[in-house]
Order: sequence, then structure tokens, then C-alpha cells
Amino acid sequence: MPEQKTVLIAALDVDSREEAFAIVEKIGSSVEWYKVGKQLFTRCGPELISGLKQRGKKVFLDLKYHDIPNTVAQAVRSAAAIGADMVNVHASGGPAMLKAAAQAAAESKICLIAVTVLTSLDQQELNAIGIQDSPADQVLRLARLTQQAGLAGVVCSAREITLIQNACGKDFLTIVPGIRPAGADAGDQKRIMTPAQAAAAGASYIVVGRPILAASDPSEAAQAIRQELTSSSTL
Repeated sequence: MPEQKTVLIAALDVDSREEAFAIVEKIGSSVEWYKVGKQLFTRCGPELISGLKQRGKKVFLDLKYHDIPNTVAQAVRSAAAIGADMVNVHASGGPAMLKAAAQAAAESKICLIAVTVLTSLDQQELNAIGIQDSPADQVLRLARLTQQAGLAGVVCSAREITLIQNACGKDFLTIVPGIRPAGADAGDQKRIMTPAQAAAAGASYIVVGRPILAASDPSEAAQAIRQELTSSSTL
């Protein structure tokens, strides 16, 4: 089978530990990485991370830290201490915050990435918060800032992957949410692509939630996405 270069992260956007672990059991070996975000972590806390690690899974703790440098640095240390494999901050927190977070991450093996522009934001949304640049220009500015601060990569939409790779190199990680298989409901995402399109563009990781969680067979849905990723690697 061709090498799968883009890794699938399943988003556990559910309300309880029981529901989360039931999904993990249903999916089985089809997925190694899981995203735990604000919804689930706020309800279940660090014990949920421990449970996933005990099941042999890797965890992307998606809490998007954005605060003063010392607070964010301590939060990154805490994420590493509870067993998270990857954690993110907001690149818009600025250079000092990013550098403090990177220094904290260097103390452990945790992978630190930064959010550029949320995939729910389009030009109109950016204008409303005072940013006149296009989403792509803002993403590129924040990606360069993130790399200069020493982080491993960024969260971005699939549309900006090539732009970021050209500016920051292909070793700079791109973690891509807003992924929807062909025919799936876009929901509140605005800058989206299919798994195959994201993989063909060179995404390091893709994050998929509702298309897996809402499927009648989550394992089959995850396997279909992985097959799509594998097939795209031969294009």
C-alpha cells in the first residue's frame, strides 16, 4: 500500500468521557490521533487524556492558548505534564508569547503549533474585527511569525497550505481543520476542502470531526478518509 503522508486526527467533539471512549472503541485501529478540544476537556479534564493514552492513542490538545507570555508558557508545560502529544496557541498572541511557549515546549517532547486564522473566518469576518488583509495574507504573516518564534507548525485552512510551504518550507507542519468529504455538510466552516484535496496540497495532518462522529459507522467513515488520503499520495 502507498505511504500515507497526511495523518488523520479525529476530533472528539462530544460531551462525555463515556461517549468519547465509545467512539474510540468503535473506530479501533483506523485512527491513532485524537483531538480533544474545549467542549470535552472542560467537562472531563486531564483524566480524559490519560484514558486515551492508556488506549495507545496520541492526543492533540486543542485549547488555543492566548494570554500573557508566562501564563501561556505554564499552560504548555501543564499540557505536556498530562500527556498531550500536541498543543496549540494563538499566533495572534504575538512574538513574546510565542517564544515563551516555544521555550516551554522545548523542555518536553510535546509538539507546539499555532492557530493562524480560524477556518470559520472569511474576509467579512476579518474586516469586522479590524483586519483589512485577506485571510491568506493574514495566515502567511502569522505563519512566518510562528516559525521565527521556533514553533513546529501552524493550524490553517487547506487553501493556505501551498502558500505556507512556499514561505516556510515543507518541514513546517500544517494542521488542517475544515475538512469535509465530498457531499458532506460544511456546517459553520467557510474555508474547506476534501481530504484528498488537502493531502494533495501537502497537509501534514487533517482534523475531521462531524463526518466521522455523525456517521452510522464511525470506523468505516474513518477508513474511507484514510483510503482517500492514501490514494491522493499517489497522484
